[in-house]
Amino acid sequence: MDLIIKSGIMKQLKLVLVLVVILSTAAVRASGQADETMPRDLFYDKIAPTEKEVIPYDNVREADVLWQKRIWRIIDSREKMNLPFKYEGIDWKDLKPLIFVLRDAAVSGEITVYQEDNFKVVKLPADVAKIGAGNDTIPLTDLDGNYIKDTVLVREFDPTRVSKYRIKEDWFFDEETSTMQVRIIAIAPLYYDDQIQLDLPMFWAHYPTARNVLVKQEVFNPRNDAVRLTWDDLFEMRLFSSYIYKESNVFDRRIQDYLTGTDALRESDRIKQDIFEYEHDVWSY
Repeated sequence: MDLIIKSGIMKQLKLVLVLVVILSTAAVRASGQADETMPRDLFYDKIAPTEKEVIPYDNVREADVLWQKRIWRIIDSREKMNLPFKYEGIDWKDLKPLIFVLRDAAVSGEITVYQEDNFKVVKLPADVAKIGAGNDTIPLTDLDGNYIKDTVLVREFDPTRVSKYRIKEDWFFDEETSTMQVRIIAIAPLYYDDQIQLDLPMFWAHYPTARNVLVKQEVFNPRNDAVRLTWDDLFEMRLFSSYIYKESNVFDRRIQDYLTGTDALRESDRIKQDIFEYEHDVWSY
């Protein structure tokens, strides 16, 4: 009797296994057919940029730094060359605006962000998530103006309010290689505040650390669709337009603190010209 029962159980188990195998095979074939029949948007297979790795900087000794100048720049996405920075609400398939790349990494804790560009005070992910988002309470009234109740509207982060970025960088002449080089140290997206009508830094990210995130995200290349660029490539190849708003000085002041209008623009150009003239003078003498 026991043998008969065990034999029946074994037959049922075999039947279940056969059904599982048949269903799994059918599912695989169905998915394969779906992939084969799905139209391809390109005439070749595109490799995901997530496979790219950061190219490390060459080591620089302090003794080899003959000259150094720290400057701060502003990248305005409204300039023609900086259109890849601008978010127009288009749902790109593989492209992600820079503000989302930095903000998502900061909110998730993938990178550590700071209050200032000196990296002394850490800004918590929860504080970053609150910038530009929250709840607004609006009272509802009837036609006669009588109060009915309060309603809560959820205000989400608006990426169109970020049109500028600040970067802090060091220009230096490397005596070992006899070259003028630049290293970006920090980057900060600026969020426009309606109340005070100013662009304020959302946070400061340590750029060498953020490169690990930037190298995984592709950016639109207006010159050639076949040449794939990441945000890390864009910054390292200096494929952006910017203007200087501050240089290292004894008063730690910005250009706008002592000059305005066209004089401020000329001062910005003067600082930029001094950097290139120094390299020229080194080779001249």
